[in-house]
Amino acid sequence: MRAAVLKPGFWIPAAAVTLGCAVFGLWLWSGPGRPLTPRVPGTDQAPGTGNGSRANPVLAGKLVRAEGKPGEFTGSWPQFRGASHDGIATAQDLARSWSGSGPRQIWAADLGDGYAGAAVFNGRVYVMDYDVAHKQDALRCLSAANGAEIWRYTYPVSVKRNHGMSRTVPTVTEHYVVAMGPKCHVVCVDSTSGELRWGLDLVNQFGATVPQWYAGQCPLVESNVVVLAPGGPKALLMGVKAETGEVLWQTPNPRGWKMTHSSVMPGEIDGQKMYVYCANNGVVGVAASDGALLWDTTAWKISIATVPSPLLLPGGRIFLSGGYNAGSLMLQLRKNQDRWEVQTLFKLDPQVFGATQHTPIFYQDHIYGVRADGRFACIDLEGKTVWVSDPGQQFGLGSFLMSDGLIFAMNDSGLLRLIQASPEKYRLLAQTQALTGHESWAPLALADGRLYARDLTRMVCLDVAGR
Repeated sequence: MRAAVLKPGFWIPAAAVTLGCAVFGLWLWSGPGRPLTPRVPGTDQAPGTGNGSRANPVLAGKLVRAEGKPGEFTGSWPQFRGASHDGIATAQDLARSWSGSGPRQIWAADLGDGYAGAAVFNGRVYVMDYDVAHKQDALRCLSAANGAEIWRYTYPVSVKRNHGMSRTVPTVTEHYVVAMGPKCHVVCVDSTSGELRWGLDLVNQFGATVPQWYAGQCPLVESNVVVLAPGGPKALLMGVKAETGEVLWQTPNPRGWKMTHSSVMPGEIDGQKMYVYCANNGVVGVAASDGALLWDTTAWKISIATVPSPLLLPGGRIFLSGGYNAGSLMLQLRKNQDRWEVQTLFKLDPQVFGATQHTPIFYQDHIYGVRADGRFACIDLEGKTVWVSDPGQQFGLGSFLMSDGLIFAMNDSGLLRLIQASPEKYRLLAQTQALTGHESWAPLALADGRLYARDLTRMVCLDVAGR
């Protein structure tokens, strides 16, 4: 028996009528009197490669205000490696020796497990933290005067301990603060009030892969553009409008390179403003104007974890350093007509120089940092060792910064040393046990004669000003 079949001329008009009635009813229900839903920056899925199926947890966050008040200070350390991205604080009156008890501790604050360092601006201290009890990333704003919390912006995300959790430094300006969480969530809030401006999920929206031991990349903000390196299939780097979160440009990723713990560094070479980044399988330079791919090289890659950021030097040189037996590499970048050429000048064995975790500092034609055996070292621009710290004076994976010809250097256990920044010889000026915990690996910050340091679970503010 044959089934009855309706002819096309019968069902098409009927369907059209039904659809028309439905649309008319919907128009009546949602007419001019029904309020529109306001657009929240970042709620649209930005153009990328993520499947967009997961809600962005940053947008489900909550602002919690507290009783803290900003300190009355004018100095700043507004981002990773300071205002000039070089690990050197502006000159200030600093003590050149300490008493037996060391610098006075002004205040201390408990933090969740991690190595996230501080950013300091307008009497406020910003730190990316993790709240284990509530399973939330927490961008916290503390008073520089006494450490009291002013506000925190939290959003839900599950993070398990894996050598700490949070490990990035926020970037703060007069108007906003931008931070990256352990699982590559980017949050931008008003730097004064803490109100959300926008948020991005680099994994879901741009195909980023969370690095082993979680994200270590610190956002870069220049000319109201937030520069990030998702390492996604279609966005090796990207520029985002700081005010709204709108994607301005994306750098193609033809080699499929992925995100590392390294951060994007700005620089100008042969009149070209560019951003340089160490991805997992090489180094890349992109145009600051539109993210166009200028050059890349596979001469430098680290098999396990790329952590230090590129150190841009005068004359188009780029110094790269890393752990896991990588040592160091000096590149020479030149522009030949319309083409960029990358040449390897020299490579150093890790025994000579190979910073595992913290980016070296360039100061007065010399490079300072910690080599693979944990000793502090000074080398010249030809890669020759000038001096190393005395036997037994180890620095491990601790952080360091400079100011006013002084080096502040922390070791793993929280021992803080004051060193003369000079190529003449290693000269230890003072030392003190600033922290009593362990894994004091977070980047240091210095502003208004106050040094901000932390170990795995505690941050301290130390008075290092001269008197």
